[in-house]
Amino acid sequence: MRTTSTALALRQARLHLLEHGDCPSAGIDDRLARSWRRSLAAGLSPTDRLADTEHASDGNLRRALAFNHDLLAHSLPVMEYLFEQVRHSQSMVVLADPRGTLINTLGDADFLDKAERAALTSGASWHEQHRGTNAIGTALAEGSGVEIHGSEHFLERNGFLTCAAAPIMSASGELMGILDLSGGQRSRHPFALGLVSTAACMIENRLVISSCRQYIRLHLHAHFEGIGSVAEGIIALSDDGWIVGANRKGLALLHLAWSDLGATPLARAIDVRLDELLSRHKRRPGQPTQVQLHDGTTLFVQVHAEPSGLVAAPASGTGKVGATQPDALARLDTGDLRWLSAAQKARRVAGKPIPLLIQGESGVGKELFARATHDSGPRRDGPFVAINCAAVPENLIEAELFGYAPGAFTGARREGSAGRLREAHGGTLFLDEVGDMPLSMQTRLLRVLQERQVTPLGGGRPVDVDFALICATHRNLREAADKGSFRSDLYYRINGLTVHLPPLRERSDFGVLTERLLASFNPECDIRLAPDLLARLSRHAWPGNLRQYASMLRTASAMLDPHEECIDWQHLPDDIKEELAALTQPVTSPSAGGPSQNLDELSRAAIRQALESSCGNISQAARRLGISRQTLYRKLNA
Repeated sequence: MRTTSTALALRQARLHLLEHGDCPSAGIDDRLARSWRRSLAAGLSPTDRLADTEHASDGNLRRALAFNHDLLAHSLPVMEYLFEQVRHSQSMVVLADPRGTLINTLGDADFLDKAERAALTSGASWHEQHRGTNAIGTALAEGSGVEIHGSEHFLERNGFLTCAAAPIMSASGELMGILDLSGGQRSRHPFALGLVSTAACMIENRLVISSCRQYIRLHLHAHFEGIGSVAEGIIALSDDGWIVGANRKGLALLHLAWSDLGATPLARAIDVRLDELLSRHKRRPGQPTQVQLHDGTTLFVQVHAEPSGLVAAPASGTGKVGATQPDALARLDTGDLRWLSAAQKARRVAGKPIPLLIQGESGVGKELFARATHDSGPRRDGPFVAINCAAVPENLIEAELFGYAPGAFTGARREGSAGRLREAHGGTLFLDEVGDMPLSMQTRLLRVLQERQVTPLGGGRPVDVDFALICATHRNLREAADKGSFRSDLYYRINGLTVHLPPLRERSDFGVLTERLLASFNPECDIRLAPDLLARLSRHAWPGNLRQYASMLRTASAMLDPHEECIDWQHLPDDIKEELAALTQPVTSPSAGGPSQNLDELSRAAIRQALESSCGNISQAARRLGISRQTLYRKLNA
């Protein structure tokens, strides 16, 4: 906005405004001129010293927070991420509802006092009618991202501010709210509007995915690697192929407008029918496929379908599609791409003589994943036999696994025991924490896997066994094999395909997981988490992962009074409250010379932090930052 509004032109325009009571038509940016005229029409004067009467009561603010629950839930994690990029720079991040009422703020402590004096607090209205030209109100009026700096504000009292704001749109084109980055005039960031616009896109994408779970979704980008990045397009389709929802990037890629939603079949935009896309998805789940627009433009498309949207190609030429039943892995899918990738790989080996090794921290749900893999494969009607190798005493594990003949040892059952390996015949054997199996048992297990026969303790004839093998461990078995604590030949035998399940702190589906867990604990009522608490919980390390988080939610649910439906701080166990409270402590700048005011330095610090927390994993760091791998590589090489 300031590229055509020089400081001199602004001073002359403001002087003309004060002397003549109207806005000049030349010399300043068109959007700024329109906003000043709207401010004048609202009866405001640049020198007004407003007595902040446009502030929601506590009751109205609570109702606004409840009404905008989804917006808050999806915005808070992004707001915290955005704030980390500008921390210690005299700035704050603000979320406003569609009426311009501030519903959440996050900022530097030393700037919050100034912000409060300017009414940048929750409950205050920053609609143009109440505050004149300002980034939030003007973005609402214009329907696009804007930056208002210093004296561009209509009210002189707000001239100390520099603000950038961008609208947040729903999948149907409805304005959901405004995301704003405000700070002192001297702390203006040259790329503030770009930062806040990107963050608004991140929120939009989360909202579109959440609100369109019942639909088939297409994730689009001009480049293969762009799928899954913040720059991807998203299109929601009805089961008969009509475009019913989208994000702005998705509409732009298909050359459509909001008015086209509900009135445009997919076939009008691309040269591939929906049933063909679904057929490709069924053959290669999760793999982007190449399509062309009717103007010849090439795009990559990845199909996402919730269980009700998993469809098969029609048997006739009617173009209709019919739903198929989701498998057990699909029923566990809550949207995390790393988990989904593991599930897609596991499906491909189900029913084949390829052992599956599941790696992940304790509590990430390895046994749940293993059981779902069994239930999704051709052996689903056979037994699923799970053995925790770390829980069975060493002196009993041999008898537990291989069985024993009658009277094989003191205390043995008179009739003997078939053993768990034989019990798994025709189904799946799951060895949890296989890395904790004693070396002597590893030798016997290796022989069974090689010969496919089990000989019980105490003698007897070998018995043929046929089972699929799934193992799981939180240990690094390759390192254990190198050190001699795990047999290398057994490692290569059980490592037909390795999949890694992400820890809870790195999953992108934290909100959906939370909803599903709460629904399972409270089937009779709709229990939810307070938005700010959900955001704080999503930042917790959760060393016990899903097991720990599920236990906490179960306990918090039990603490609710009969009339309560929202879990908040008072319902949490004391130890969790103490750990979460520690997250609110400000991060100390590593620079001895004080906090950086340079955006490039802030960006580099954010990249370093993301790489460190991702142990150098480029893809994971890019996901944390909300950028593509290519962008991250460019920044690293800059």
